[in-house]
Amino acid sequence: MPIYEYLCPDCDLKFELLRQQSKADESATCPRCHNDAKRVFSACASFSRDSEGLSTPVGGASSCGSCSATSCSTCQT
Repeated sequence: MPIYEYLCPDCDLKFELLRQQSKADESATCPRCHNDAKRVFSACASFSRDSEGLSTPVGGASSCGSCSATSCSTCQT
């Protein structure tokens, strides 16, 4: 099952849910305030290794380079 991201318009909590694809666009209950949250677009980062074995972002610079979040699901960029 895929993981989808949701954002609560009332308390601004962004959270993830593991759900069936057929239910992806249905509203989800916010775990913090229990109101309806809507699905948001999920961005992912992709990396490759160069000839020296160093990881580099695919498709240009990553906005995550200076991120201090402990999880991508809490990222505000």
